[in-house]
Amino acid sequence: MLELLNHPEAPAAPPRYAGPERRSAASRLITRWYAQMLDEIDYGMLLLADEKHVVHANHAIRRMLDEEHPLQLLGNELRVRRARDLAPLHQALANATQRGLRSLLTLGDADLRVSLAVVPLPPFADDDSPAALLVLGKQHVCEELSVQWFARSHGLTVAETQVLTLLSSGEQPSEIAEQHNVALSTVRTQIGSIRAKTGAESIRDLVRQVAVLPPLVNALRGAPAVPMRADVACA
Repeated sequence: MLELLNHPEAPAAPPRYAGPERRSAASRLITRWYAQMLDEIDYGMLLLADEKHVVHANHAIRRMLDEEHPLQLLGNELRVRRARDLAPLHQALANATQRGLRSLLTLGDADLRVSLAVVPLPPFADDDSPAALLVLGKQHVCEELSVQWFARSHGLTVAETQVLTLLSSGEQPSEIAEQHNVALSTVRTQIGSIRAKTGAESIRDLVRQVAVLPPLVNALRGAPAVPMRADVACA
C-alpha cells in the first residue's frame, strides 16, 4: 500500500467534501466539546455578550448560584443581589467590552463575598460584538476531589487521606487529633507517612502540592436548577 501511494503515477486521492453540511456538523460538535470542556473546570465561568446576556454558564457556576449568591441569573440575564454591586460590575463589564480592560472585583456581603475576574474577549470579525468572560475565584484552597485523587495516586490510606484533607483545609495537627479523638503523636506519625509517600519536605510543602492540583469535577455531578429571581438588579 505504501509503495502504491508513493508511486509517481498513482492517482491523487479525491479531496474530502467540506461543504456547508459537513462544516455545520463540525461546528456543532466543536461547540459541544467546548461546553463540556468548560464544565470540567471547577471554577465558575460565565460568557456574556452585550454586557449582561449570558451565552454560556458552566456547571460550576450553576452549582454556585443559589439564592444567597451575590450573582444571580434571571433567564439569560446576569443580575446582582445587592444594589451596591450593580455599578462596579457594570463598569467592569463596560471596560471589558468597550475598552478591552481586565478587572478584578469583590462582590457580596461580609458573610458571603466572592472574587471574580472580568476578562475581555475580542470579536472574531468586524461585525461581531465583543464578549466578556467572568471567572469566579476558588471556593476552597484545595478541592476535596483533587485531594482524594492525589491521595489515591500516592497510595495513602483512608486515615492518611482524612488527615491530608484536614491539613489542606487549614487544620492544625492538634485540631485533627482532637476531632478524630486520637493522640497527637498518632497524627504526627500519619503526617510523616504522608510526607514520605509524597516526597513533601514539610506540611507547608505538602499543602502546596495539593493546592496547585488541577480542580477536578465529580463525574456524577448533578447541578441544581439555577434560581429564577425577580428581586435582583440588572447588571
